[in-house]
Amino acid sequence: MTGSTHDGRRAAILAIDCATTHVVVATGSPAGRIDGLTTWPAGYRHGETLLPTIGRFLGEQNIRRSRLRGIVVGTGPGAFTGLRVGLATAKGLAHGLGLPIVGISTGEALLAAAAFASSALASTAVASAGLASATPAGGETTDGRFVLMLPAGPSDRILVRHGTPPVLLVAGTEPDLDAAETLIAIDLGGRASADALERGEAARAGLAAALIGLGAARLAAGDADDLARLVPEYVTLPRGVRAEVGEVSWSRDPR
Repeated sequence: MTGSTHDGRRAAILAIDCATTHVVVATGSPAGRIDGLTTWPAGYRHGETLLPTIGRFLGEQNIRRSRLRGIVVGTGPGAFTGLRVGLATAKGLAHGLGLPIVGISTGEALLAAAAFASSALASTAVASAGLASATPAGGETTDGRFVLMLPAGPSDRILVRHGTPPVLLVAGTEPDLDAAETLIAIDLGGRASADALERGEAARAGLAAALIGLGAARLAAGDADDLARLVPEYVTLPRGVRAEVGEVSWSRDPR
């Protein structure tokens, strides 16, 4: 666990993501600055470990649940079990605490994190060379040139580009990238290049901060999701399971 200890009175938002092989739980300010993070290999015990870990994490951060101002949850794409548990936990907390909830695409957050990591690396290199900063005016990121690749079962993969639906790559096919695009790969050891995997780990390291930043912006704008309609984006479903459509009815009575 990393982060600063709150004074127990400062407002905070909570972010949860279970879309990859590493669970992410983070806290941040309503302004979108991350101030606490814990992450661990997911394994096969999401349902047993997630909620107790969140409770311990908030306690270590000295954040009272009454001081939470919103819940941010990664919606995938990702595997069935992790996303199902992550979304259910986030929804349960939001419902029980009467908080707004925002679903953020994990793919979009990873692309934003990759762009930030690349920009930070470039800025460091430029500064070391004694040159003017190459960062675009206003601090804009250029995540449109990054393409994210994730596993979709044991053989297939999916490609995620900024602002477009994921594309399935069936086994034996390789991504068709433009000359200006850069591939980043997550959880694809042995199925992607070493460079793409290295960029993927850099993006994973920034996932929590990206979720906090993107989620805080939507919460500040009043752009919360409806509990009944917020659903994960699965890359694969178990046999016989249909895609979720948010059919659960959430009582407006918190009791």
